[in-house]
Amino acid sequence: MADMIVYVGKEVRKLTGTYQTLQATLMDAEDRQVKGNVEKNWLDKLKDVAYEIEDVLEEWNTAIGKLQIKEAENASKPLRKVCHLISYYLCYCSRAAFRFDIAFKIEILNRKLDLIGTDKAMFHVRFNEYTENLERPVTTSLVDVLEVCGRDQDKNTLVNLLLSKTSQEANLSIISIVGMGGIGKTTLARIAFNDDNVKSHFDKKIWVCVSNPFDEIRIARAVLNSLDVRASNLGQLEPLLERIRKSIEGNKFLLVLDDMWIDSPRIWEEFKHSLRYGSQGSRILVTTRKTNVANIMGTTNMIKLETLSEDESWSLFSQVALSERSGEECERLENIGRTIVGKCRGLPHAIKTLGSILRFKRHSIAWKSVLDDDLWKEDEIAKDLFLPFLFCYYDLPPKLRNCFLYCAIFPKGYEIRKHKLIDLWMAQGYLKKERNVDMEIVGEEYFETLAMRSFFRDFELDGGITKCKMHDIMHDFAQYLGQNECFSIEVDGHVVSGLELSHRGSRHLIVIGNSIPNSIYNEKALRSLIVNTTVDIEVRADLPKLFDQFTSLRSLDLSFFSIEELPRGIQKLVHLRYLNLSGNNRLKELPKELCDLYHLETLDFSGCSYIQKLPRRIGRLINLRYLINMNTFNISYMPKGIESLTCLRTLSEFIVSGGGRDNKA
Repeated sequence: MADMIVYVGKEVRKLTGTYQTLQATLMDAEDRQVKGNVEKNWLDKLKDVAYEIEDVLEEWNTAIGKLQIKEAENASKPLRKVCHLISYYLCYCSRAAFRFDIAFKIEILNRKLDLIGTDKAMFHVRFNEYTENLERPVTTSLVDVLEVCGRDQDKNTLVNLLLSKTSQEANLSIISIVGMGGIGKTTLARIAFNDDNVKSHFDKKIWVCVSNPFDEIRIARAVLNSLDVRASNLGQLEPLLERIRKSIEGNKFLLVLDDMWIDSPRIWEEFKHSLRYGSQGSRILVTTRKTNVANIMGTTNMIKLETLSEDESWSLFSQVALSERSGEECERLENIGRTIVGKCRGLPHAIKTLGSILRFKRHSIAWKSVLDDDLWKEDEIAKDLFLPFLFCYYDLPPKLRNCFLYCAIFPKGYEIRKHKLIDLWMAQGYLKKERNVDMEIVGEEYFETLAMRSFFRDFELDGGITKCKMHDIMHDFAQYLGQNECFSIEVDGHVVSGLELSHRGSRHLIVIGNSIPNSIYNEKALRSLIVNTTVDIEVRADLPKLFDQFTSLRSLDLSFFSIEELPRGIQKLVHLRYLNLSGNNRLKELPKELCDLYHLETLDFSGCSYIQKLPRRIGRLINLRYLINMNTFNISYMPKGIESLTCLRTLSEFIVSGGGRDNKA
């Protein structure tokens, strides 16, 4: 036993040092913008092992943390003296279990590292420490540029087409805005959509983000949701289209289909037929990158967006990068700035994004370093339109890069709630306590920084930003960088659409629909699983299998999942930090095994109205920061031990024994 203690202790310390070295290696490789396929494959293997090492080290630390809790619980009882904390832990674990849970895993990891290490020298890896400090934004006044340079004529043309009456008009005409990614199609459509004259002209206005592929059922439901028509009980296309027909019949409507992708006229004609029942003057406004898509849809009028002129590009760039500088500074930076803008090829979003990072660089030397960067020589990237965004990405401190890449988990057009996003970042370990500042404040700073640098758009405000979206091309960029570590799928019954599920190295997944496909259970390395269900539809999933397979999860969202019983196997999710069970109004209790989730930071079971009590040992969740229990009306008291939750930032309701409730959010 003593030999095992010494062996494991030494191996854990060695593995900790190896993990820190791997992180520095991966950071160095990213800063050097590694591109060779052989080198990338090697780094992918290194990253996979780094994830595994992190899991093993955390399992060890979890065991130690749980032991300390047990010591505290038994403090009043006479305990047998032990020479060391680890010895005490081993007294309560079988030798075989301990060997296989820790020592055996370390041995396997060492073998993997030996195989990978033989190739290290050929890549000239440096082990350096990144120390750049994050410059906190001083204002959010330019979070979104409201003026659109160079689009006045396009705007007037579009608004006139939406409002005009033509002799050849039947009940419906289709207007398409066509142009390459990042050229401003969605922005132009939104300006027209929110124009006062357009608002008053139409009885109903509907906005749907389509993206690829064109899923008729999802789009039909999105149309009905915009019309405030309930459709959650409809799973077939025909009844959905029939409800659309009844909802718009006799009304003059404007339907925007943003980011349209479709290659089958038959699919569109079936959908289009239900839209012919609007009154005369109804319009469909489409944004798409492909002229062929506009033709398939039977476009009546087409607006082809061109890139901005040199002067228009400079005007937009100046609004973002130079608006808060003196005239002397602007004059000194103009020549360098115009050269940089010229490399953006007249693409508004690229200009705005690059301007966002240069706005924070005060000296011409920093601007010159951007201009002289070797990235401009990468033709392959330039063809993909990602080059300006790469400058913004590499300008971020490493701690913010993961936060941005994580946003690729959400599908295009998804409405991101800021506070939930920050909680998910926290669960993945992206937020570290800094300068005695809580992680929540750090998360707010990170979000604000990304917003200021144009990584987010379409902000919803309520005393500050509450929701946002990502630009489609920025989403593509995040996917490009993350090599599909984050992805989303849509499920309708047993039919899966979206990205393939066999991406090697997938870590974060959102499922949209009413079931978890069997193929998902093969993705054992998942660290995030968010199931975005439709309310009132029973979700099909094998929860015991889920808990058995996804033991690396940090975030699990099963809200509105129609759960009646939470399997005790949830205790296997030893790394879990974020658990959302809200809206499961059939759930009758939280199992005591839930209290074994040592790292849990967020527990949301709001709306679980059948739950009558909290687990007796809830005091073991010593890292819990958010206990969200709104609308849990049957809970009559708080269990003993809840006073041990000293990390709590939010307790939605405190139930006083005897029936009283106190809001503590």
